[in-house]
Amino acid sequence: MKINIKSILINLRHQPVVSVVSIIGTALAIFLIMIVVMISDIGITPYAPESNRDRFLHHTWTSIVQIEKKQFGSNGPMSYETFKSLFSPLTTPEAVTAYKQVYTEAILQEREGTPAEVGYKKVDDAYWKVFDYTFVAGRPFDKAEADAGMPLAVITANTARAVFGSTDVVGREVLLNYAPYRVVGVVKDVPSQSARTFAHVFVPILSENKNEWNSGIMGDISVTILARDRGDFDKIREEFNRRVESVNKEIASTGWEIQTLGRPYDQELESYVKSSFTEPDKATARRRNLIIYAILLLVPAINLSSMTESRLRGRIAEIGVRRAFGCTRFETMMTILGENLVVTVVAGAIGLLLSVVFAYFAQDYIFSMRTVGSVPGVGLPLVSMLNWMTFFRAFVFCFILNLLSTGIPAWRASRMNIVNAISGLRK
Repeated sequence: MKINIKSILINLRHQPVVSVVSIIGTALAIFLIMIVVMISDIGITPYAPESNRDRFLHHTWTSIVQIEKKQFGSNGPMSYETFKSLFSPLTTPEAVTAYKQVYTEAILQEREGTPAEVGYKKVDDAYWKVFDYTFVAGRPFDKAEADAGMPLAVITANTARAVFGSTDVVGREVLLNYAPYRVVGVVKDVPSQSARTFAHVFVPILSENKNEWNSGIMGDISVTILARDRGDFDKIREEFNRRVESVNKEIASTGWEIQTLGRPYDQELESYVKSSFTEPDKATARRRNLIIYAILLLVPAINLSSMTESRLRGRIAEIGVRRAFGCTRFETMMTILGENLVVTVVAGAIGLLLSVVFAYFAQDYIFSMRTVGSVPGVGLPLVSMLNWMTFFRAFVFCFILNLLSTGIPAWRASRMNIVNAISGLRK
Protein backbone atom coordinates (compact mmCIF):
# COMPACT_ATOMS: atom_id res chain seq x y z
CA MET A 1 0.00 0.00 0.00
CA LYS A 2 1.58 3.25 -1.18
CA ILE A 3 0.48 6.49 0.45
CA ASN A 4 1.09 9.69 -1.48
CA ILE A 5 1.23 12.53 1.06
CA LYS A 6 1.33 15.15 -1.70
CA SER A 7 -1.85 13.70 -3.23
CA ILE A 8 -3.54 13.79 0.18
CA LEU A 9 -2.72 17.47 0.64
CA ILE A 10 -3.98 18.30 -2.85
CA ASN A 11 -7.25 16.46 -2.23
CA LEU A 12 -7.72 18.22 1.11
CA ARG A 13 -7.25 21.63 -0.52
CA HIS A 14 -9.55 20.68 -3.37
CA GLN A 15 -12.48 20.18 -0.96
CA PRO A 16 -11.61 22.47 1.97
CA VAL A 17 -14.99 22.53 3.70
CA VAL A 18 -15.50 18.77 3.68
CA SER A 19 -11.86 18.23 4.66
CA VAL A 20 -12.01 20.65 7.60
CA VAL A 21 -15.29 19.17 8.84
CA SER A 22 -13.83 15.64 8.58
CA ILE A 23 -10.69 16.57 10.52
CA ILE A 24 -12.66 18.46 13.18
CA GLY A 25 -15.14 15.60 13.50
CA THR A 26 -12.39 13.03 13.93
CA ALA A 27 -10.50 15.23 16.40
CA LEU A 28 -13.68 15.76 18.42
CA ALA A 29 -14.37 12.01 18.51
CA ILE A 30 -10.86 11.25 19.79
CA PHE A 31 -11.12 14.16 22.24
CA LEU A 32 -14.32 12.79 23.78
CA ILE A 33 -13.03 9.23 23.93
CA MET A 34 -9.75 10.26 25.55
CA ILE A 35 -11.53 12.34 28.19
CA VAL A 36 -13.69 9.31 29.05
CA VAL A 37 -10.59 7.07 29.14
CA MET A 38 -8.74 9.51 31.40
CA ILE A 39 -11.67 9.74 33.81
CA SER A 40 -12.06 5.95 33.99
CA ASP A 41 -8.30 5.33 34.28
CA ILE A 42 -7.39 8.00 36.84
CA GLY A 43 -7.98 5.47 39.61
CA ILE A 44 -5.74 2.88 37.91
CA THR A 45 -2.89 4.79 36.29
CA PRO A 46 0.23 4.73 38.50
CA TYR A 47 1.83 8.00 39.59
CA ALA A 48 3.77 9.08 42.67
CA PRO A 49 3.22 8.43 45.49
CA GLU A 50 1.20 5.49 44.12
CA SER A 51 3.72 4.41 41.50
CA ASN A 52 3.28 0.72 42.41
CA ARG A 53 -0.45 0.49 41.78
CA ASP A 54 0.10 -2.59 39.62
CA ARG A 55 1.37 -4.38 42.77
CA PHE A 56 -1.25 -3.04 45.21
CA LEU A 57 -3.94 -5.05 46.98
CA HIS A 58 -6.42 -3.00 48.99
CA HIS A 59 -8.57 -3.91 51.98
CA THR A 60 -10.37 -0.61 52.43
CA TRP A 61 -13.52 -1.93 54.09
CA THR A 62 -14.19 -4.76 56.51
CA SER A 63 -17.47 -6.70 56.63
CA ILE A 64 -18.69 -8.59 59.69
CA VAL A 65 -21.92 -10.50 60.32
CA GLN A 66 -23.57 -11.97 63.38
CA ILE A 67 -22.73 -15.65 63.63
CA GLU A 68 -26.24 -16.75 64.60
CA LYS A 69 -28.36 -14.62 62.27
CA LYS A 70 -25.94 -14.41 59.32
CA GLN A 71 -27.96 -11.39 58.22
CA PHE A 72 -27.26 -8.28 60.22
CA GLY A 73 -23.76 -6.97 59.65
CA SER A 74 -21.48 -4.02 59.91
CA ASN A 75 -19.26 -2.57 57.18
CA GLY A 76 -16.46 -0.07 57.49
CA PRO A 77 -12.78 0.28 58.35
CA MET A 78 -11.22 -2.20 60.79
CA SER A 79 -9.62 -1.49 64.14
CA TYR A 80 -5.85 -1.36 64.52
CA GLU A 81 -5.97 -4.54 66.64
CA THR A 82 -7.85 -6.35 63.88
CA PHE A 83 -5.24 -5.17 61.40
CA LYS A 84 -2.45 -6.62 63.52
CA SER A 85 -4.29 -9.94 63.87
CA LEU A 86 -5.10 -10.27 60.17
CA PHE A 87 -2.13 -8.76 58.38
CA SER A 88 0.94 -8.63 60.62
CA PRO A 89 1.56 -12.41 60.33
CA LEU A 90 1.51 -12.34 56.48
CA THR A 91 4.87 -13.32 55.00
CA THR A 92 4.22 -13.27 51.23
CA PRO A 93 3.86 -9.47 50.69
CA GLU A 94 6.80 -7.10 50.45
CA ALA A 95 5.08 -4.68 52.84
CA VAL A 96 1.68 -4.05 54.45
CA THR A 97 0.55 -0.66 55.71
CA ALA A 98 -2.28 0.46 58.00
CA TYR A 99 -3.66 3.98 57.74
CA LYS A 100 -6.80 6.03 58.04
CA GLN A 101 -7.89 6.45 54.44
CA VAL A 102 -10.11 9.49 54.96
CA TYR A 103 -8.27 12.54 56.25
CA THR A 104 -9.53 14.41 59.30
CA GLU A 105 -9.94 18.18 59.21
CA ALA A 106 -7.92 20.03 61.80
CA ILE A 107 -6.22 23.28 62.74
CA LEU A 108 -2.45 23.43 62.33
CA GLN A 109 -0.32 26.29 63.57
CA GLU A 110 3.00 27.27 64.98
CA ARG A 111 2.75 28.19 68.65
CA GLU A 112 1.10 31.65 68.71
CA GLY A 113 1.16 31.61 64.92
CA THR A 114 -1.60 32.01 62.35
CA PRO A 115 -3.71 28.82 62.17
CA ALA A 116 -4.16 26.95 58.90
CA GLU A 117 -7.02 24.60 58.06
CA VAL A 118 -5.60 21.23 57.04
CA GLY A 119 -6.45 17.57 56.59
CA TYR A 120 -4.36 15.07 58.53
CA LYS A 121 -4.02 11.31 58.23
CA LYS A 122 -2.98 8.62 60.71
CA VAL A 123 -0.44 6.16 59.24
CA ASP A 124 2.03 3.51 60.38
CA ASP A 125 5.75 3.27 59.61
CA ALA A 126 5.20 0.89 56.65
CA TYR A 127 3.12 3.58 54.94
CA TRP A 128 6.35 5.17 53.68
CA LYS A 129 7.50 1.84 52.19
CA VAL A 130 4.27 1.11 50.32
CA PHE A 131 3.74 4.65 49.00
CA ASP A 132 6.71 6.43 47.43
CA TYR A 133 6.52 9.99 48.73
CA THR A 134 9.34 12.36 47.81
CA PHE A 135 10.96 13.89 50.89
CA VAL A 136 12.23 17.42 50.33
CA ALA A 137 13.51 17.58 53.91
CA GLY A 138 13.91 15.25 56.88
CA ARG A 139 12.65 11.66 57.03
CA PRO A 140 9.59 9.54 57.89
CA PHE A 141 9.02 8.28 61.43
CA ASP A 142 10.35 4.74 61.95
CA LYS A 143 8.75 1.62 63.47
CA ALA A 144 10.00 2.27 67.01
CA GLU A 145 8.65 5.83 66.94
CA ALA A 146 5.31 4.72 65.42
CA ASP A 147 4.85 1.84 67.89
CA ALA A 148 5.59 4.20 70.77
CA GLY A 149 2.96 6.65 69.51
CA MET A 150 5.43 9.50 69.60
CA PRO A 151 3.95 12.92 68.67
CA LEU A 152 5.79 13.27 65.38
CA ALA A 153 4.53 14.71 62.09
CA VAL A 154 5.41 14.63 58.42
CA ILE A 155 3.94 17.62 56.58
CA THR A 156 3.70 18.65 52.93
CA ALA A 157 5.77 21.40 51.37
CA ASN A 158 2.82 23.78 50.87
CA THR A 159 1.72 23.17 54.46
CA ALA A 160 5.21 24.04 55.72
CA ARG A 161 5.17 27.26 53.70
CA ALA A 162 1.67 28.18 54.93
CA VAL A 163 2.56 27.65 58.60
CA PHE A 164 6.29 28.42 58.80
CA GLY A 165 6.96 30.31 55.57
CA SER A 166 9.65 27.77 54.60
CA THR A 167 10.21 24.04 54.01
CA ASP A 168 13.28 24.07 56.28
CA VAL A 169 11.24 23.14 59.35
CA VAL A 170 12.58 19.75 60.48
CA GLY A 171 12.75 19.62 64.26
CA ARG A 172 10.34 22.50 64.84
CA GLU A 173 7.17 22.20 66.91
CA VAL A 174 3.71 22.51 65.43
CA LEU A 175 0.28 22.39 67.08
CA LEU A 176 -2.24 19.99 65.52
CA ASN A 177 -5.63 20.76 67.06
CA TYR A 178 -3.59 22.42 69.83
CA ALA A 179 -1.64 19.22 70.59
CA PRO A 180 2.15 19.58 70.14
CA TYR A 181 3.92 17.55 67.45
CA ARG A 182 7.51 17.68 66.23
CA VAL A 183 8.08 17.87 62.48
CA VAL A 184 10.46 15.14 61.30
CA GLY A 185 9.93 15.35 57.54
CA VAL A 186 8.55 17.39 54.66
CA VAL A 187 7.16 15.73 51.50
CA LYS A 188 6.03 16.97 48.11
CA ASP A 189 2.32 17.78 47.90
CA VAL A 190 -0.12 15.19 46.56
CA PRO A 191 -3.27 15.94 44.47
CA SER A 192 -6.50 15.68 46.44
CA GLN A 193 -7.82 13.10 43.93
CA SER A 194 -5.41 10.60 45.51
CA ALA A 195 -7.69 9.64 48.39
CA ARG A 196 -5.30 7.10 49.92
CA THR A 197 -2.28 9.36 49.91
CA PHE A 198 -3.64 12.89 50.15
CA ALA A 199 -3.25 14.85 53.36
CA HIS A 200 -1.39 17.89 54.64
CA VAL A 201 -0.12 16.22 57.80
CA PHE A 202 0.76 12.60 58.60
CA VAL A 203 1.04 11.37 62.20
CA PRO A 204 1.57 7.92 63.81
CA ILE A 205 -1.63 5.91 64.35
CA LEU A 206 -0.91 5.39 68.05
CA SER A 207 -0.26 9.08 68.69
CA GLU A 208 -4.04 9.42 69.14
CA ASN A 209 -6.62 7.43 71.09
CA LYS A 210 -7.88 4.26 69.42
CA ASN A 211 -11.20 4.38 67.59
CA GLU A 212 -12.99 1.02 67.97
CA TRP A 213 -16.48 -0.49 68.11
CA ASN A 214 -18.28 -3.81 67.55
CA SER A 215 -16.26 -5.62 70.22
CA GLY A 216 -13.09 -3.90 69.06
CA ILE A 217 -13.25 -5.44 65.57
CA MET A 218 -14.18 -2.26 63.71
CA GLY A 219 -12.39 1.07 63.79
CA ASP A 220 -10.92 3.56 61.32
CA ILE A 221 -8.09 1.64 59.66
CA SER A 222 -7.73 0.66 55.98
CA VAL A 223 -4.96 -1.52 54.58
CA THR A 224 -2.84 -1.62 51.44
CA ILE A 225 -0.57 -4.54 50.58
CA LEU A 226 2.48 -4.14 48.37
CA ALA A 227 3.17 -7.45 46.61
CA ARG A 228 6.63 -8.38 45.44
CA ASP A 229 5.07 -9.30 42.10
CA ARG A 230 1.56 -9.42 40.61
CA GLY A 231 1.97 -13.15 40.37
CA ASP A 232 1.82 -13.30 44.17
CA PHE A 233 -1.76 -11.96 44.37
CA ASP A 234 -3.44 -15.36 44.60
CA LYS A 235 -0.90 -16.60 47.13
CA ILE A 236 -1.43 -13.49 49.27
CA ARG A 237 -5.22 -13.95 49.17
CA GLU A 238 -4.87 -17.60 50.17
CA GLU A 239 -2.64 -16.66 53.10
CA PHE A 240 -5.04 -13.88 54.07
CA ASN A 241 -8.06 -16.23 53.95
CA ARG A 242 -6.28 -18.60 56.32
CA ARG A 243 -5.71 -15.71 58.69
CA VAL A 244 -9.41 -14.78 58.50
CA GLU A 245 -10.41 -18.35 59.45
CA SER A 246 -8.01 -18.25 62.39
CA VAL A 247 -9.16 -14.81 63.58
CA ASN A 248 -12.84 -15.80 63.25
CA LYS A 249 -12.19 -18.64 65.71
CA GLU A 250 -10.54 -16.19 68.10
CA ILE A 251 -13.44 -13.70 67.99
CA ALA A 252 -16.26 -16.29 67.95
CA SER A 253 -17.13 -15.40 71.54
CA THR A 254 -18.08 -11.87 70.42
CA GLY A 255 -20.86 -13.25 68.21
CA TRP A 256 -19.27 -11.74 65.08
CA GLU A 257 -17.33 -13.19 62.18
CA ILE A 258 -15.41 -11.50 59.35
CA GLN A 259 -16.51 -11.97 55.74
CA THR A 260 -13.91 -11.36 53.02
CA LEU A 261 -16.16 -10.68 49.95
CA GLY A 262 -13.16 -11.47 47.76
CA ARG A 263 -10.89 -8.95 49.48
CA PRO A 264 -8.22 -7.74 49.19
CA TYR A 265 -8.85 -6.19 45.75
CA ASP A 266 -6.28 -5.18 43.16
CA GLN A 267 -6.18 -1.57 41.97
CA GLU A 268 -8.58 -2.05 39.05
CA LEU A 269 -11.15 -4.00 41.04
CA GLU A 270 -10.91 -1.50 43.90
CA SER A 271 -11.78 1.31 41.45
CA TYR A 272 -15.08 -0.48 40.70
CA VAL A 273 -16.19 -0.72 44.35
CA LYS A 274 -19.61 0.88 44.78
CA SER A 275 -20.40 -0.11 48.36
CA SER A 276 -18.63 -1.70 51.31
CA PHE A 277 -21.03 -4.66 51.57
CA THR A 278 -20.96 -5.97 47.98
CA GLU A 279 -18.16 -7.44 45.89
CA PRO A 280 -17.44 -5.40 42.73
CA ASP A 281 -18.15 -6.98 39.34
CA LYS A 282 -15.11 -6.47 37.10
CA ALA A 283 -16.70 -8.11 34.02
CA THR A 284 -19.79 -5.89 34.15
CA ALA A 285 -17.72 -2.75 34.67
CA ARG A 286 -15.45 -3.55 31.74
CA ARG A 287 -18.44 -4.37 29.55
CA ARG A 288 -20.03 -1.03 30.43
CA ASN A 289 -16.84 0.82 29.49
CA LEU A 290 -16.61 -1.02 26.17
CA ILE A 291 -20.21 -0.10 25.34
CA ILE A 292 -19.46 3.57 26.06
CA TYR A 293 -16.35 3.47 23.85
CA ALA A 294 -18.31 1.75 21.07
CA ILE A 295 -21.00 4.41 21.13
CA LEU A 296 -18.42 7.17 21.07
CA LEU A 297 -16.80 5.50 18.04
CA LEU A 298 -19.88 4.49 16.05
CA VAL A 299 -21.72 7.83 16.17
CA PRO A 300 -18.88 9.91 14.64
CA ALA A 301 -17.95 7.03 12.30
CA ILE A 302 -21.43 7.12 10.73
CA ASN A 303 -21.16 10.86 10.19
CA LEU A 304 -17.58 10.69 8.91
CA SER A 305 -18.45 7.93 6.43
CA SER A 306 -20.77 10.36 4.63
CA MET A 307 -17.93 12.90 4.57
CA THR A 308 -15.61 10.29 3.06
CA GLU A 309 -18.24 9.41 0.48
CA SER A 310 -18.53 13.11 -0.38
CA ARG A 311 -14.76 13.45 -0.82
CA LEU A 312 -14.67 10.41 -3.10
CA ARG A 313 -17.29 11.91 -5.44
CA GLY A 314 -14.73 14.43 -6.62
CA ARG A 315 -12.23 11.65 -7.32
CA ILE A 316 -14.39 9.36 -9.48
CA ALA A 317 -12.44 10.12 -12.66
CA GLU A 318 -9.09 9.74 -10.86
CA ILE A 319 -10.11 6.33 -9.55
CA GLY A 320 -11.25 5.31 -13.05
CA VAL A 321 -7.91 6.34 -14.59
CA ARG A 322 -6.00 4.39 -11.94
CA ARG A 323 -8.09 1.33 -12.65
CA ALA A 324 -7.56 1.76 -16.41
CA PHE A 325 -3.77 1.76 -15.92
CA GLY A 326 -3.84 -1.55 -14.07
CA CYS A 327 -4.56 -0.66 -10.45
CA THR A 328 -6.49 -3.56 -8.91
CA ARG A 329 -9.61 -3.21 -6.81
CA PHE A 330 -7.68 -4.24 -3.72
CA GLU A 331 -4.94 -1.68 -4.38
CA THR A 332 -7.56 1.03 -4.98
CA MET A 333 -9.35 0.24 -1.74
CA MET A 334 -6.11 0.05 0.28
CA THR A 335 -4.90 3.36 -1.18
CA ILE A 336 -8.09 5.11 -0.10
CA LEU A 337 -7.93 3.48 3.34
CA GLY A 338 -4.27 4.46 3.71
CA GLU A 339 -4.88 8.06 2.71
CA ASN A 340 -7.77 8.36 5.13
CA LEU A 341 -5.72 6.70 7.86
CA VAL A 342 -3.14 9.47 7.57
CA VAL A 343 -5.87 12.09 7.85
CA THR A 344 -7.44 10.23 10.79
CA VAL A 345 -4.13 9.91 12.66
CA VAL A 346 -3.36 13.62 12.17
CA ALA A 347 -6.85 14.54 13.39
CA GLY A 348 -6.48 12.04 16.21
CA ALA A 349 -3.22 13.66 17.30
CA ILE A 350 -5.02 17.01 17.41
CA GLY A 351 -7.84 15.50 19.45
CA LEU A 352 -5.36 13.83 21.80
CA LEU A 353 -3.48 17.09 22.34
CA LEU A 354 -6.75 18.95 22.98
CA SER A 355 -7.86 16.31 25.50
CA VAL A 356 -4.61 16.62 27.47
CA VAL A 357 -4.75 20.42 27.50
CA PHE A 358 -8.42 20.40 28.47
CA ALA A 359 -7.92 17.78 31.18
CA TYR A 360 -4.97 19.67 32.65
CA PHE A 361 -6.76 23.01 32.91
CA ALA A 362 -10.23 21.63 33.75
CA GLN A 363 -9.17 18.84 36.13
CA ASP A 364 -10.91 20.56 39.06
CA TYR A 365 -14.21 19.76 37.35
CA ILE A 366 -13.70 16.51 35.45
CA PHE A 367 -11.56 14.74 38.09
CA SER A 368 -13.50 16.04 41.11
CA MET A 369 -10.59 17.86 42.72
CA ARG A 370 -11.54 18.83 46.25
CA THR A 371 -10.58 22.01 48.00
CA VAL A 372 -9.33 21.07 51.44
CA GLY A 373 -8.52 23.64 54.09
CA SER A 374 -6.57 26.82 53.46
CA VAL A 375 -3.35 25.25 52.14
CA PRO A 376 -2.89 25.62 48.34
CA GLY A 377 -3.43 22.36 46.48
CA VAL A 378 -1.60 20.87 43.50
CA GLY A 379 -2.92 19.44 40.25
CA LEU A 380 -2.55 15.95 38.89
CA PRO A 381 0.81 15.27 37.24
CA LEU A 382 0.62 15.29 33.46
CA VAL A 383 2.07 11.78 33.30
CA SER A 384 -0.97 10.44 35.16
CA MET A 385 -3.28 11.76 32.46
CA LEU A 386 -1.19 10.73 29.47
CA ASN A 387 1.08 7.70 29.29
CA TRP A 388 2.13 5.13 26.69
CA MET A 389 -1.14 3.21 27.13
CA THR A 390 -3.12 6.37 26.38
CA PHE A 391 -1.11 6.89 23.19
CA PHE A 392 -1.71 3.27 22.22
CA ARG A 393 -5.45 3.56 22.80
CA ALA A 394 -5.57 6.81 20.84
CA PHE A 395 -3.88 5.10 17.88
CA VAL A 396 -6.22 2.10 18.09
CA PHE A 397 -9.25 4.42 18.24
CA CYS A 398 -7.95 6.28 15.18
CA PHE A 399 -7.42 3.02 13.31
CA ILE A 400 -10.88 1.65 14.16
CA LEU A 401 -12.53 4.97 13.39
CA ASN A 402 -10.78 5.01 10.02
CA LEU A 403 -11.97 1.48 9.19
CA LEU A 404 -15.53 2.20 10.28
CA SER A 405 -15.85 5.50 8.44
CA THR A 406 -13.85 4.66 5.29
CA GLY A 407 -14.22 0.92 4.77
CA ILE A 408 -17.58 0.85 2.95
CA PRO A 409 -16.97 3.99 0.80
CA ALA A 410 -13.53 2.61 -0.18
CA TRP A 411 -15.00 -0.79 -1.06
CA ARG A 412 -17.71 0.82 -3.21
CA ALA A 413 -15.18 3.07 -4.95
CA SER A 414 -12.94 0.11 -5.76
CA ARG A 415 -15.83 -1.74 -7.47
CA MET A 416 -16.89 1.11 -9.75
CA ASN A 417 -17.10 0.41 -13.47
CA ILE A 418 -13.93 1.83 -15.12
CA VAL A 419 -15.74 3.46 -18.07
CA ASN A 420 -18.41 5.03 -15.89
CA ALA A 421 -15.79 6.22 -13.42
CA ILE A 422 -13.75 7.97 -16.11
CA SER A 423 -16.98 9.52 -17.43
CA GLY A 424 -17.75 10.77 -13.91
CA LEU A 425 -20.75 8.51 -13.41
CA ARG A 426 -21.33 6.69 -10.11
CA LYS A 427 -22.65 3.32 -11.33
